[in-house]
Amino acid sequence: MSNQELLQIIEQAARDNVTELDLSNKELTTLPPEIGQLSQMRSLDLRFNQLSSLLPEFGQLTNLQSLDLRSNQLSSLPPEFGQLTNLQSLDLRSNQLRTLPPEFGQLTNLQSLYLSSNQLSSLPPEFGQLTNLQSLYLSSNPLSSLPLEIVQLTKLQSLYLSSNQLSSLPPEIVQLTNLQSLNLRSNKLSSLPPEIVQLTNLRSLNLNSNKLSSLPPEIVQLTNLRSLDLNGNKLSSLPPEIGQLTNLRSLDLNSNKLSSLPPEIGQLTKLKSLNLKSNPLESPPPEILKDGLKAILNFYRQQLEQETDHIYEAKLLIIGEGGAGKTTLAQKIQNTNYQLQADEKSTEGIDVIQWKFPLDKDREFQINIWDFGGQEIYHSTHQFFLTKRSLYVVVADTRKEDTDFYYWLNVVELLSDNSPILIIKNEKQDRKRDINERNLKANFTNFKETLSTNFATNRGLQEILNKIKYYISNLPHVGVELPKNWIKVREALELDKHEYIGLEEYLDICQKHGFTNQEDKLQLSGYLHDLGVCLHFQDDDLLRKTVILKPTWGTDAVYKVLDNPQVIQNNGQFTRNDLANIWRDNKYANMLPELLQLMMKFKLCYEIPSCPGTYIAPQLLSANQPEYNWDDSDNLILRYSYEFMPKGILSRFIVETHRFIEQQTLVWKTGVVLNKDNSRAEVIEHYHQREIKIRVAGNRKQELLAIIRHELEKIHNSYERLQYKELVPCNCEECKDSQVPHAYPLDVLHNSLNVKNYQIQCQKSFLMVDVLRLIDDVLTTNQDIQSTFKPMTRNQVFISYSHQDQEWLTKLQTHLKPMIRNQTLVAWDDTKIKPGAKWRIEIKDALAAAKVAVLMVSPNFLASDFIADNELPPLLNAAEAEGLTIIWIPLSFSSYEETEIAEYQAAHEPKNPLKKLSESELDEALVNICKKIKVAVNS
Repeated sequence: MSNQELLQIIEQAARDNVTELDLSNKELTTLPPEIGQLSQMRSLDLRFNQLSSLLPEFGQLTNLQSLDLRSNQLSSLPPEFGQLTNLQSLDLRSNQLRTLPPEFGQLTNLQSLYLSSNQLSSLPPEFGQLTNLQSLYLSSNPLSSLPLEIVQLTKLQSLYLSSNQLSSLPPEIVQLTNLQSLNLRSNKLSSLPPEIVQLTNLRSLNLNSNKLSSLPPEIVQLTNLRSLDLNGNKLSSLPPEIGQLTNLRSLDLNSNKLSSLPPEIGQLTKLKSLNLKSNPLESPPPEILKDGLKAILNFYRQQLEQETDHIYEAKLLIIGEGGAGKTTLAQKIQNTNYQLQADEKSTEGIDVIQWKFPLDKDREFQINIWDFGGQEIYHSTHQFFLTKRSLYVVVADTRKEDTDFYYWLNVVELLSDNSPILIIKNEKQDRKRDINERNLKANFTNFKETLSTNFATNRGLQEILNKIKYYISNLPHVGVELPKNWIKVREALELDKHEYIGLEEYLDICQKHGFTNQEDKLQLSGYLHDLGVCLHFQDDDLLRKTVILKPTWGTDAVYKVLDNPQVIQNNGQFTRNDLANIWRDNKYANMLPELLQLMMKFKLCYEIPSCPGTYIAPQLLSANQPEYNWDDSDNLILRYSYEFMPKGILSRFIVETHRFIEQQTLVWKTGVVLNKDNSRAEVIEHYHQREIKIRVAGNRKQELLAIIRHELEKIHNSYERLQYKELVPCNCEECKDSQVPHAYPLDVLHNSLNVKNYQIQCQKSFLMVDVLRLIDDVLTTNQDIQSTFKPMTRNQVFISYSHQDQEWLTKLQTHLKPMIRNQTLVAWDDTKIKPGAKWRIEIKDALAAAKVAVLMVSPNFLASDFIADNELPPLLNAAEAEGLTIIWIPLSFSSYEETEIAEYQAAHEPKNPLKKLSESELDEALVNICKKIKVAVNS
């Protein structure tokens, strides 16, 4: 805006006695002296300009009640600024202020003061004169201390001091008795003054990213506290008194050093959100942790209601190639006098035996030894029983030298959450074999050591027993405190001679041992299931009716099918009649539907759609690839390359996609052809190359590829640390119709776009290729991804909302549509994520491209753990570090004051949320909101 235009606006406003004036986003560098003529002005908006100073005449605007100078370049304020004595709201965020004039203390009517994101290293003593201040925002300044005069601000309700340099708080802060929200995130606090607990009106306390090593027990006095954020500190324990903060709704303990929680946590019955990530927790057990907040509170509630006891029990899993001596080791552990058999029978499937040894005079330790069959047919099914928090032993026959240590150690690493591993060399006839132990330890942090034995003479056996006792008794969960009733029920189930019992019988056993709540009974069966003590599939309508007390009953039944000569001869095909014959023993005869469902649950078989009652076990399919025609032209090609490839990925994929198998015949042990909507896909596993290759042809090939990627991603996600790359083919002239094009890792393409590098070089033709087209050709059928990644002036709007507020998202999208159509802005929300896409990457990429974040705030929004954990943190960090603009929309009344959202500008008056408005008022409000979003995008 030119000076002449600005003068005309000021003169017209002065003549008309205008009381509100919006001069935001006008590229103003200075204000003329005539600004002083606006003596009737009550509200003046000068946001998003380039003002570096204010003239003394600015002090003549003595009727101003609201002044917004956010996002300018002000480095100081004139003394005359103190004449604006009627100011109630002053926004000076995102400027370059280093000091405030002493006259600032004359603004005694101020109620809200925003000074975040400046260069203030201190505040003048006169600051204490702002005695009507209710909200004070001082985040993102280099403040190292607070003036004692701050305690005179006795009406203060909200104080935001995040991202400063505070190493301590003045004890006098307790005089701010009306304080409801205190944000001290990202400072250098190593302790809290005990007096802080006198702030009894506090409802929100944010101490995220400090250096706290403990909390004062007196914290119990903060009885009104609803939100407590202790993320990113050094807490190794919590005081039991924390359980008396019974009004807590949100407790964030992420990234501390907690190994356990006090049982009193179970008293926090109003808690809606509990973040315990990135702590070395041993209690509650991970089997409880994974079930979320309700399970954790139930666990601790039961500890409080009952006595507690300790469980000393763990699993020892023996793995390795067939015939290596695994069964002999299991028997020798149980009984050192066990005599070798001339024709030792190989384990079929899994055997489980028990070994007990005394811990001390009163207690003994029980080890459940799982002896896994070594034949290759079992490898892909064993993974369902390889559990966390166990001790693993890999047995190798030194005569055969056929043990692939890297395979077995990789399998354990993927599935066992860093459980310790021992290698035992079975030196038959005392034949030695060297193992590169240093290299194995460098690659596998959970590999402990190599031990040698000769089972014929028991040489080295005692050392093996000692090492097993040592490693297994030092597993993190051993000796964990559990409710005493849990241990009583566990013992009762172990003494029960039945292979399985009905759910009602299990519930009765729990009732007899002190349980009264059905939810608690089911929590225990879920815990025992996760430990592998018994099997209870609560998420399956059929299997939930049975508690399998002896897991080997189920596994034996499964392996009876996979080992059956007729089923093997039929390339994995069997019928219900075959199963009735295979499972004719009394212990299986009445459980055919349940056992079949168990096989389906483990993805070991599928029912042929056109032949009800006939099933295929894909592990037993023919290795021969059938004859079929394939059109090589215009194919979509995708490859998955694995650092380590566990066995069974393709067989599980075949089960998941079996309804699309072409003619239900084009399937073999290492591949499958799928057919859907006039499109065909060939998916082939090359195990020894650690690859899965996919090519798709037809009219709707991208949609079929999306389904394939989605199913593979589900399988990949079942392995916590599986390392693989999706390789996208090059589409340059040389590679375009090639069956062996150059390929780019998909994550490299995404990273290239994130840094606004839109071309990449083919390593065959050395031509430059468009990155967006590479992705678009393979992964989507529309232009949505282009709106995320095309070259632009970062004009994207990221919309964060709760899925329970979908109707409000639709209303906002409708009003934004004209601006989107004329390319004023690009709006992104999670409905843009296509089937098969990696949603975490999609959200991360959208956040990286955003200039404005719009938060649709409601109780649903604030209660969403996903939003709190995945969307808000990067948005708030970007707002502080990169200048991302946050605008929030109050959909309905909510406790937004309890969160950092209160620091940011609302696009609509929170006291009159959208839900309160009539239809016409709502349209008007949404139009105004969209205008504010547009202004923020274009600034």
